[in-house]
Amino acid sequence: MNFLKKNWRLCFGCYIFIYLPWFFYLEKKITMETPNLHIINNAIDDMIPFCVYFIIPYMLWFIYVIGACIYMLFKASDTEFLRFALCLTIGMSVSLLICMIYPSGLTLRPNDVPDNFFGMLLNTIYASDTPTNVFPSIHVYNSLAVHIALHRSEWFQKHKAFDIASLILCVSICMSTVLLKQHSITDVIGASILMAVMYTLVYATDYSRLLKKSRDKEIEMQ
Repeated sequence: MNFLKKNWRLCFGCYIFIYLPWFFYLEKKITMETPNLHIINNAIDDMIPFCVYFIIPYMLWFIYVIGACIYMLFKASDTEFLRFALCLTIGMSVSLLICMIYPSGLTLRPNDVPDNFFGMLLNTIYASDTPTNVFPSIHVYNSLAVHIALHRSEWFQKHKAFDIASLILCVSICMSTVLLKQHSITDVIGASILMAVMYTLVYATDYSRLLKKSRDKEIEMQ
């Protein structure tokens, strides 16, 4: 119990042992041959150009998320960290639940990928990440969750250059998902809506005030 009181933040790291088996199970269970698979891409996606160079911000996502987790673990206040952790764990769980209830896939990937370093990196991503379980985009959702948490943190409020850099990287990552044909614009919109809901629940709602109102009503009724 003493360990949990002193190191409760680390307990959120255990979520990785829930998320990864869950994610890889869905990757094997839901394929392009799955009955009633919903193809997400649309006419707007066909108008978005393919740009292999956006593999760089796409792969920087891993550093962005892991780096933010480390920063929030050691530098954020308890409230800031808790909000960030809840946004990630709840949002990612909801995303996987949606994939289970509404199986989704894409038929966007190009037939010809450039035979260069960037193309090699993209082919590695294509080989390890199937074009299924795409709605909503967890890549986009986590990027938004990370930037919001960093933007609201005290240190980033004082260092605007880093705040702007985080915003640029966040936007670049979101753009990369559609420019690499990894996701549809629908997946990006879905992730943004999910983040808006989570922001309202985790950041914007003052639960202490709601509890106070509820208690005041109970006292009045007595």
